[in-house]
Amino acid sequence: MIKETNRFISFVILVLALTSCNSNVVFTDSVAMKGNTWGLANIASFSFQVTDTLSSNNIYFIIRTGSSFPYRNIYLFVTTIAPGDKMITDTLQYELADEKGNWYGKGTGDIHELKLPYKSNIYFPSSGEWQVMIQHGMRMEDLRGVYDFGLRVEKNPKKNSGGGKK
Repeated sequence: MIKETNRFISFVILVLALTSCNSNVVFTDSVAMKGNTWGLANIASFSFQVTDTLSSNNIYFIIRTGSSFPYRNIYLFVTTIAPGDKMITDTLQYELADEKGNWYGKGTGDIHELKLPYKSNIYFPSSGEWQVMIQHGMRMEDLRGVYDFGLRVEKNPKKNSGGGKK
């Protein structure tokens, strides 16, 4: 009986380990917000290495908010620095909840997690270190109710190689 239980537990762990691996993930990381408050001066900064310039990628932001988040949307200032110090800044706006206050994404209890699309089907034109820095663009300096903010880069699951074309 104990051997069968141990085998079952080992099997479950193996299945979970195999299904949780995602070979399409190029980079993923998040920044926890101290006191669940995203200060204007607290810039979420991420650096990652790009070695594959032939595969298309999707880039997402992951935001986890709580019920004390005072808005149903968020503005972001996103600066991307490519190898060779080529820099681009975008101003973005995302809806986090509908007009009735129902949060998008998934969540339980107080925490709501939302995967926000940033760039789809893009090719990195050069290999090397890429940096992405995100600052909230809301009218208040301290944006309460933000638990963490993350960046996720995934290879596009559609098998295509456009030779680095955009």
